[in-house]
Amino acid sequence: MKLERHSKIVELIGKYEIETQEELADYLNQAGFAVTQATVSRDIRELKLTKVQSESGKQRYMVLQNQGSFSDKYIRILRDGYLSMDMAQNILVIKTVSGMAMAVAAALDALHFSEMVGCIAGDDTIMCAIRTVDDTILMMDKLKKLVTG
Repeated sequence: MKLERHSKIVELIGKYEIETQEELADYLNQAGFAVTQATVSRDIRELKLTKVQSESGKQRYMVLQNQGSFSDKYIRILRDGYLSMDMAQNILVIKTVSGMAMAVAAALDALHFSEMVGCIAGDDTIMCAIRTVDDTILMMDKLKKLVTG
């Protein structure tokens, strides 16, 4: 339940400009998660969310992308294993070095891209479910930037 709630929080803050814990709790309750402000506060701490100023000038919660060595480790795994990618509508197919698909998929999940719903990995191929076709194009651009440095 906690993992599902954390996943929903990441999805919600990627989709909406959420300024307060109360606002986040309201969205979670609407999504079927019975939460209190104390639970949301704990979740924010565990997810290492931070507030940043949005384009509209409001403060909003975001996933802290540079979490030190953890993010660096995931990006290194991505760079070491990545070979190519292609899209089929909202499915992103990533080819990796043989035996690296599961590690690369785990790294992608750990980086918490709001566009990505989840990944399935084999030996050298990953299929990522992306929210929309436009998000798939955006995701490909993000991954190209990460891989090329």
